[in-house]
Amino acid sequence: MAYQIKILLLAFAIAFVISLIVIPILKRKKIGQNERNDGPKSHLKKKGTPTMGGIIMIFGLIGMGVILYFDYSRSTAESEILVAKNLIPLLAATIGFGLIGFVDDFKKLVLNNTEGLKPALKMLGLLIVATVFTVFITQVMKIGTDIIIPFAKTSVTLPIYIYIPFTILVMLATTNAINLTDGIDGLSTSVTTIILTCLTAIGMITGVKEIVIFGASLIGICLAFLIFNLHPARIFMGDTGSLLLGGAVSVMAIYLKIPILLLIIAIIPVLETLSDIIQVSHYKRTGKRVFKMAPLHHHFELSGWHENTIVSVFSLVTLIACIIGIMSI
Repeated sequence: MAYQIKILLLAFAIAFVISLIVIPILKRKKIGQNERNDGPKSHLKKKGTPTMGGIIMIFGLIGMGVILYFDYSRSTAESEILVAKNLIPLLAATIGFGLIGFVDDFKKLVLNNTEGLKPALKMLGLLIVATVFTVFITQVMKIGTDIIIPFAKTSVTLPIYIYIPFTILVMLATTNAINLTDGIDGLSTSVTTIILTCLTAIGMITGVKEIVIFGASLIGICLAFLIFNLHPARIFMGDTGSLLLGGAVSVMAIYLKIPILLLIIAIIPVLETLSDIIQVSHYKRTGKRVFKMAPLHHHFELSGWHENTIVSVFSLVTLIACIIGIMSI
């Protein structure tokens, strides 16, 4: 436990220092938030706030990845060297998702291309990263195709031709769900940090060391970023950060063989996604809205809830869901 705390604190310190360097640069380059005119009016004052802050997470994760890899790979114990090797696909997939978000943010904010990365190209990029990761862990690492069923205290082994499409779908759904959750100051960071902590705890319980050190690094990075992301936010993560965090949650869950558990512990991103789907489909059929605005956090915002209240309530719901999730396995 002491070693994991050291990793978390080191990751926090690295990300905090990177934040102090990156935020002024983004301000100087005027890489700021563009708010929608049809969004909540309270968000218009956020226009110009530095965004694309997910690059802090990318740099922090790369730095921690290098430190952890060399720390474990220089060990004489075969088990420690294996941990270093197993860390690589987790890092690569997570950073890969973040880089796709970076390309989208870069086109929007630096090249002033309002469309950013075309949705089809973005989805193709996410699909490629998800496919490579899934094929690698099944065909190269041979982790198996079994999936734990929450509450049943058992697992099922899926045929490879079902397992690969299923896990790819989980990764695409998770990245997009956490992307939708990123809409008000500190919300996505807070909720995702709790989910990452839950997955890291499960990694500790099940003895999957690479997940523990990977998760501890991400928690430290997120906590450092959260200092600057809480209301009133001094930086936003952009798609760079939200896709990276979605990727991290999905690869950890898949590696631990608990992708179905995401329906419980990631209940807030799930509800955010459902609210968006319901709103769009209902409006197309009837011309009327179910929510004042979708995703869900905007509905509460327009209902008079303060941003801090929404973040607190959604975080508390996530915490309770994570406790239930840990108990279910």
